[in-house]
Amino acid sequence: MFNQTYVTRREPMSQSFVRNRNTVRHTKRSLGSISQIAIICMLTLVFGLIYVAEGTKATSFDYEISSVESEITEMNVKKDDLAVERARLNSVATAKNSTVAANMEHATVSGYATE
Repeated sequence: MFNQTYVTRREPMSQSFVRNRNTVRHTKRSLGSISQIAIICMLTLVFGLIYVAEGTKATSFDYEISSVESEITEMNVKKDDLAVERARLNSVATAKNSTVAANMEHATVSGYATE
């Protein structure tokens, strides 16, 4: 007798011709090298713009802080001037109300020196 071996007719789907199936193999499309470089450049540009925008915000905050600090310095100078003026006025009022000043004679011009 003949030596019979059983052979399946089914092969993997991608290699066989099967009824009602396409026999065309489609490859997945991917981006080309130029497209990938363009995307990387655009991402770098976007991140660079974000970085510059954040740096500008920090600089504007620095300007605001320096203007407030200059106002504080001006106010402190005015405060010191007013403290000196207050001390001067208090000393004049204290001198007028003191008993020593009340017992002093008023100064009068007795005469002028002549040549």
